[in-house]
Amino acid sequence: MRNISKISFAGAVAGLMLGGAAIADVESQDPIKLTLHDWSGQLINTQIMGAVLEEAGYNVEYVQADYIAQFAGLKTGDLSLAMEIWATTGQEALDEAVASGNVVNVGETGLQAIEEWWYPLYMKERCPGLPDWQALKACSAEFATAETAPLGRYVGGPVTWGGFDEERVAALDLGFEVVHAGTDAALFAELESAYQREAPVILWVYVPHWAPAKFDGEFVEFPPYSAECYTDASVGVNPNATHDCGKPRGPIWKAAWAGLADKWPGANAIIEAYTLNNAEMSAMVGAVDLDGESIEDVVDQWMDDNEDRWSAWIAQ
Repeated sequence: MRNISKISFAGAVAGLMLGGAAIADVESQDPIKLTLHDWSGQLINTQIMGAVLEEAGYNVEYVQADYIAQFAGLKTGDLSLAMEIWATTGQEALDEAVASGNVVNVGETGLQAIEEWWYPLYMKERCPGLPDWQALKACSAEFATAETAPLGRYVGGPVTWGGFDEERVAALDLGFEVVHAGTDAALFAELESAYQREAPVILWVYVPHWAPAKFDGEFVEFPPYSAECYTDASVGVNPNATHDCGKPRGPIWKAAWAGLADKWPGANAIIEAYTLNNAEMSAMVGAVDLDGESIEDVVDQWMDDNEDRWSAWIAQ
């Protein structure tokens, strides 16, 4: 099994054989510090990146970090690289960090993000008019639980994910109480339980992920997102409130400490070249979350199956 936390002799030899950033050519043996968060896809993505860097001879360290608060560490160089900044929830924080001059956007991961309210199709029968968001104004009680009645219950992601769901509920007068799941696993356990019983549920679902493939359902169609909708109350359907629109959609970015390219130029080139796609990520997340495989085993399998691909990133 590939050791994802330390340089391996095999990784050093691979780097030498590939003619890329071999261990003798590595610019610094200081660890490149990659951030880990609390959802399977991010852990897989980050540890594949770490495994590729190790194959090139770099020293890699993984650091648990809060999704938004990590930018403080990236600005100072205490953290080196964040592999998943979603345009859907992290774009503002990324743009602010880049504007500081201390963080750089290293480009797209290749993954395209959707994060939005989602409901099983059986709820459409109880709430005619969906997926149009205005249907929720008339039938929010169909999503109520004993704890939230008469308000509907919307199950949001962990509070650290951001997302402005409370602001959206208020701005669109939706009649829902936002209840945050404590973890990614708890969020989808809630969906699994409700779906099996055809119980009322509407919740935060994101792509790439296995859930939209496993369960029949739809995303709510809110008024189209614009950056101005989040900052200017006069923009959008409610002239007195911001966030009266859907969440943005777009790339999942790689973000790095601005000094990374100078300190580890070979690693920076590998990071820039690195890409995955939604289909392979969703399959890997399913292998972990549904089939019970370990993240380490899934990462090892990807590395074994894609040696030509990551070798080219190193050898460029």
